[in-house]
Amino acid sequence: MSAPLLKVTELKKAYGAIQAVGGVSFEVMPGEIFGVIGPNGSGKTTLFNSMLGQITPDSGKIELKGQDVTHLEPLALNRMGVGRTFQTLQVFGKMSVRDNLIVAAQEHQGNLFSRMFAPSDSHLGDKADALIDQFHIRHVADKKAGELSYGQQKLVDIAMAFMSEPDLVLLDEPCAGVNPSLVGGISSLLKELNKTRKGSFVVIEHNMDFVMDLCHRIMVMVEGKVMAIGTPAEIRANKQVLDAYLGS
Repeated sequence: MSAPLLKVTELKKAYGAIQAVGGVSFEVMPGEIFGVIGPNGSGKTTLFNSMLGQITPDSGKIELKGQDVTHLEPLALNRMGVGRTFQTLQVFGKMSVRDNLIVAAQEHQGNLFSRMFAPSDSHLGDKADALIDQFHIRHVADKKAGELSYGQQKLVDIAMAFMSEPDLVLLDEPCAGVNPSLVGGISSLLKELNKTRKGSFVVIEHNMDFVMDLCHRIMVMVEGKVMAIGTPAEIRANKQVLDAYLGS
């Protein structure tokens, strides 16, 4: 078997007397879609923010491609091949969809001097157009992102995370606020991206049908700890998970 792309070992983060993450360990393999579920307050967001360099864990270790990245900042992680989406949209409403995608990748184009003298699209136009087609948003590519429906903006937001061709993408509630009719489309799109771009995804999501359909393995968190890790079938059959979270 290949080495894990992401390895988290005994990660802990407390806020005063509250142990938000209490010794979480897991691995994500190359090409794997790994889901993280759990009730509100289970530590999912704190875990994500620790993995993304937005907060510093109290102890534990985070490794990316075998390298210790526990204390790296978000930009450094991004340049190492980590992309992400947020619970709230991060699109630039007054810019076109195409320009949103280009801006999302410009930080990876050399240094400040080289970017100042690069073409207006920083040689990223073709890459943006390829994602626009893959996300089926060609018909709105030249519209301002702020003029689109929420679901369309969500697609733009996800596409922006893939512009830097990341090895690992962390998706924070990709279905939140999305019309149910679009949820299946997002699932199909992520499966296609996983297949064609060979990246790994870590997905936090409350929509159980979405998670069970999309993910290869799922980790269940309760009160800052790992209750179970397994395939969707194993998680569905786990009585402890059913009693504590999914409901029997």
